[in-house]
Amino acid sequence: MKHLSKLYVSMLMVAGLSANAQSSDNPWAISFGANAVDTRTSASPRDFNLKDHFSQLFRVKDNWNMIPSVSYLSVSKNVGGNWSVGITGSVNKIEKWVDHVPGASPNTTTVYNPGNFAYYGADGKIAYSFKSLIGLKWFDPSLNIGGGYTWMEDKSAGNANIGAGLTFWLTENVGLSLASTYKKAFTDRIDSDGSLDVPSVFQHMAGLTFQFGGKDTDNDGIYDKYDACPEVAGLKEFDGCPDTDGDGIQDKEDACPEVAGPKELNGCPDADGDGIADKDDACPEVAGLAKLQGCPDADGDGVADNKDKCPSVAGPKENAGCPWPDTDGDSVLDKDDKCPDVKGTVANNGCPEVSEEVMKKLNDYAKTILFDSAKASFQQKTYPVLQAMVAILKEYPSSNFSIEGHTDSDGKDAVNMKLSEDRAAAVKNYLIENGIDAARLTSSGFGETKPIASNKTKAGKALNRRVEVKLVK
Repeated sequence: MKHLSKLYVSMLMVAGLSANAQSSDNPWAISFGANAVDTRTSASPRDFNLKDHFSQLFRVKDNWNMIPSVSYLSVSKNVGGNWSVGITGSVNKIEKWVDHVPGASPNTTTVYNPGNFAYYGADGKIAYSFKSLIGLKWFDPSLNIGGGYTWMEDKSAGNANIGAGLTFWLTENVGLSLASTYKKAFTDRIDSDGSLDVPSVFQHMAGLTFQFGGKDTDNDGIYDKYDACPEVAGLKEFDGCPDTDGDGIQDKEDACPEVAGPKELNGCPDADGDGIADKDDACPEVAGLAKLQGCPDADGDGVADNKDKCPSVAGPKENAGCPWPDTDGDSVLDKDDKCPDVKGTVANNGCPEVSEEVMKKLNDYAKTILFDSAKASFQQKTYPVLQAMVAILKEYPSSNFSIEGHTDSDGKDAVNMKLSEDRAAAVKNYLIENGIDAARLTSSGFGETKPIASNKTKAGKALNRRVEVKLVK
């Protein structure tokens, strides 16, 4: 049983070395001071009464064992958040053995000197600090659990621990620490031979704690973990970053870190007061407009005077600030006029409108287009007609047209539809190949679905076999 208890305690100590409650700013801490051991406990495990332990807990003079020197040393380390892990070594002398008087009431005790027993303890703990939850930098209560091993004269035993601590931080790194721990020993207190064994005790400690280990590479008083510029000394209000020109803007956000300037201009000066930083101002000595990089625009045409070839007369940027010409006087500027030498209409991009007369002429030509029988290839005498259509279309460069093919009712519907589509496409392709923009033309076939004459006569069928040109508006 005793060996199993020691094994359990060893496991607790290992676990205790993997968690933490120290300050994460200064992860390491060392504490030292005095400890007191109170052996008050029941005579046997079956009589154990935790309330009885506390009933005379603070009878210091009667029950506490203390030596007049530094008697404990503790080292701990923060391992994340509010958790810390620590180890403590302590030494004491047992001159006051508090025991229950057999047969008496639970609170009846006797105190005697068992023989000035030397008492040593080695303990590991996991602690959780409540300082950050409370929100007070100076007040730091904590709870801890762990385990350890205790030696008393020629006896030794493992123990499981639970305790509480309170540190009053006098400065960021120095604190006054108080702690109490109940150490449950894995022994029967009295050996089978009647001799005293290692007891369960309350151990109280009071001492000083020193935190250290925080890294501040640039010595600006801001720990590297919080310092946005850990290699260069800076100011607390800028998370440790410098402000070389003292304009209230940290250097890494200051577009002109060595010359003071207003915050609105990212720390850069503005000599002409036009609201544009000198470094971005193409005319830093003369107030101007932001959209013109700080240069003036006397005629208000959006072209800076230093780039305006007509600075006193408004004109577009594309023409260096001078007015655009309108050669044909149709109110469409040459730059937008698709027919700059021929008077047209604004609606038709400066080109003349396609009249009904023109469309009639195009369709008169289209009706005379001749194809090889049952094919989409042209007969030789049709090419002059096609050239005449090209010439007309070129006079109206901004107008779009649709080429439509039609057949008579002879033959199968599907064949007729395919033939009409191919013939319309053949006309369109010829026009494109001879200089008409492809974007202006579309083609489609309707087969025998849109006759303009009766398909019962030869003359009617001849009229139905046709190509039509439509103006796309």
